[in-house]
Amino acid sequence: MKINKFFYIIVMLLIIGIALTSILGINAGPIQIKGVKDIRFGIDIRGGVEAVYEPKDLDRLPTDTELESARIIMESRLDAQNILDREITVDKNNGQIIIRFPWKSGETDFNPQAAISELGETARLTFRAPEGNIIVEGKDVVKSMVQIDPKTNQPVVTLEFNEEGTKLFAEATEKLIGQEISIYMDETMISSPIVNDVIPDGKSVISNMISVQAAKELSDKINSGALPFSLVTKNHSTITPTLGSGALDVMVKAGIIAFVFVCLFMIFYYRLLGIVASFALLLQVSVQLLALSVPQITLTLPGIAGIILSIGMGVDANVIISERIKEELNEGKSLGGAIDSGYHKAFSSVFDGNITCIATSIILMIFGTGSMLSFAYTLMIGCILNFVSGVTASKIMTKSLSRNDMFRSKSLYGVKLKEAK
Repeated sequence: MKINKFFYIIVMLLIIGIALTSILGINAGPIQIKGVKDIRFGIDIRGGVEAVYEPKDLDRLPTDTELESARIIMESRLDAQNILDREITVDKNNGQIIIRFPWKSGETDFNPQAAISELGETARLTFRAPEGNIIVEGKDVVKSMVQIDPKTNQPVVTLEFNEEGTKLFAEATEKLIGQEISIYMDETMISSPIVNDVIPDGKSVISNMISVQAAKELSDKINSGALPFSLVTKNHSTITPTLGSGALDVMVKAGIIAFVFVCLFMIFYYRLLGIVASFALLLQVSVQLLALSVPQITLTLPGIAGIILSIGMGVDANVIISERIKEELNEGKSLGGAIDSGYHKAFSSVFDGNITCIATSIILMIFGTGSMLSFAYTLMIGCILNFVSGVTASKIMTKSLSRNDMFRSKSLYGVKLKEAK
């Protein structure tokens, strides 16, 4: 791409626009973008609700398997709403499930009864044809299991239907050979296997599972949608913030002060490259905040730590790039050549540092729970943005600036006057 000498103006204005959007949001008719004030904060920052669920109209204690299935339902509901900061405890002795989760963003009434309506009732499992018609419901599933296919040595999920389900599923598979039958938990699709043959005996197999763990998760979700009881709220209460109500204000002020000092240091030490780095960091933080506010991902204290850590990674990337460019200039290269060479030589170091953090974040998101998910999410988004803002956007701005005569002095790029040629 040919970079015009005025591109830096466009990129900087775009960054300022994104930053203002992340702070103020947009509320213009059909265009609704939530800003910082609409972020959903975790229990540790803003408090939340504790609710106790128990089976409805059940004359016995639920089994451990039934309680585990109920727990999976609640986790699926919370995951679907991006509520990462939550605690789900199974009380096997009393047959109850205890859930703690944060308030919605913008909540003013702090009514626990209204808050728990988010979780709703027991999830409904349905099997649907391509056009969306319901073929079989979860109540018609007797059980689901994970097995290893002896022919392929790969994990599969087996399904067994009751008499009514067997009849309905046989009729559906006869009509839908070569097409998908999608499995939904509420309105969230959890699988979409293709029908290969007519299944007349009510015993189906879902193949092409990527791992035993993935097969188990699907099997557990199917079993959870076939619970023989509904869950109702026994009691609920309000949870006060574990860090105190003033913790958020303190963290925001500290974050702003730290960001300003980092930018001032970069500008003082690297001059024009420092200004570019400051805009790149502003873009990174702004998009991170939008990545939290728009999908309503819960932000906890560890999540804020993830943002701060990723900012540190961004600063590190800009320092590496700036130093590389200075080295190339000190060796006598032209400004354009030094910029190209500096970004090229610095990329491997920036890539290695960020890709390892991204990999770690993904592992934490797969195996972590609760507030750890918030940390992993913000860190992953920040490291991905390092490639967009710290490398791509900053390179466009730097090359564009260097095409203007007023910005071609090597001293503007951190090279001391006695070293500049």
